Amino acid sequence: MIQGVFSTPLVFSMLLLSIESSCDETAAAVVQDGRSVLSNIIASQVATHAEYGGVVPEIASRKHLEAISFIIEEALREASVTLSDIGGISVTQGPGLAGALLVGISTAKAIAYARKLPLIGIHHIEGHIFAAFLEQKVEFPFVALVVSGGHTHLYRIDGFGRYQILGQTLDDAAGEAFDKVAKIIGLPYPGGATIDRLASRGAPKTIRFPRPLLHDGSFNFSFSGLKTAVMTYLRKNPVSDDGILLENLCASFQEAVCEVLVSKTAAAIADTGISRLVVAGGVACNSGLRSGMKKLAVEKGIDLYIPSPLLCTDNAAMIAVPGDYYLENGVCSGLGLDARASWPLDTVSVER
Repeated sequence: MIQGVFSTPLVFSMLLLSIESSCDETAAAVVQDGRSVLSNIIASQVATHAEYGGVVPEIASRKHLEAISFIIEEALREASVTLSDIGGISVTQGPGLAGALLVGISTAKAIAYARKLPLIGIHHIEGHIFAAFLEQKVEFPFVALVVSGGHTHLYRIDGFGRYQILGQTLDDAAGEAFDKVAKIIGLPYPGGATIDRLASRGAPKTIRFPRPLLHDGSFNFSFSGLKTAVMTYLRKNPVSDDGILLENLCASFQEAVCEVLVSKTAAAIADTGISRLVVAGGVACNSGLRSGMKKLAVEKGIDLYIPSPLLCTDNAAMIAVPGDYYLENGVCSGLGLDARASWPLDTVSVER
C-alpha cells in the first residue's frame, strides 16, 4: 500500500473532489461514494484551438491555469459543499499533455497538502472505462472498447486495477482519423461531430471505403490507410463544402470506421466469452457507433453500457469512480505525484 499524506490507515467521508486537465478541458466534480455526481463542471477550450485546427499544448496549459480555480469553486458551489466537506481528491495523472496534466496535479496536491487530504492519481482511460458506473451497475468481468482522439483500445476488465489489452490501433486512433478526414474535407475543428451530423443525412453505401484489418484475425485496428483512401477519392472526385456529395462521403467514411470498431469488438467478445461490453471515450458519442453497438448487443445477447454523451467526453466525475475505490481501500499517492504523459493502462494495478 502506498501511503500519501497520512502514515496511518485512512478514514474519511467518501466525498471526493475530482480534477481532470489532460488535454483541452478543464474539469472538476464532486462525487459521493464514487457513484453519485453532485456536480460535474467542464470548461472547454474548443473555440480557442479551433483557430489552429487542433490543440496547441502550450495554449492549453495556459488556459487550464486561467480556469482551474474558478472551475473548482463552481463545482463546490453547485454541489452545495465546501472544502471542509471533502474527504479526498482524485486527479488525472496521465496519459495526456504533460503541461496540461501538471496544472491539475499541482492544484490537487496544493489542496491535499493544505487540507491534509488523501490524494490519488488516476489513469485517464481508467476514468473513461468506469464512467458507465456513474449511471448503471456493471459487473466484472467485461470487455471495454475505448475510442477517442488519442486511443482506440480493446480491454478485458476483471476489476479495478486488473486490465488486459486485447487489441489497439497500430497507427491513428479512430477520433484522430475523424478529425484528420474532416480537415482534409475542409470542415471546421473539431471535425468528428460535424462528420457525424453530415453523415446522418447521407447514404453510407455510396462510396466503398476499405475496412482495414477487418479479417486479419487480430483485435487490432488501423485507420491511417482509411484516411489515405478518403484523400485519394477526393483527388479524383472533388466535393463541395455542402450538398449531398459531402453528406454521402461523410456517411461512407463513418460507416467504414464503425463497421471495423463493431466487428473487432464482436470478435473480442466471442473470444473471451464475456457478454458484458462497455464503450467509452469521446467517439462513443458518435451516433453511428452507438447504433452499431446497440444492434450488436441485440443480435448477440450482450449487456451493453455506453455512458451519456457528457460522460463520454473528458470530464472529472469519471475520475472519481476509480479514485473512490482506491482511496476506500487505503491506496493513495504521495505529494511527489507527477504527470505521466505516456502510461499504458495494463501497467496500472491496485497497488499503484
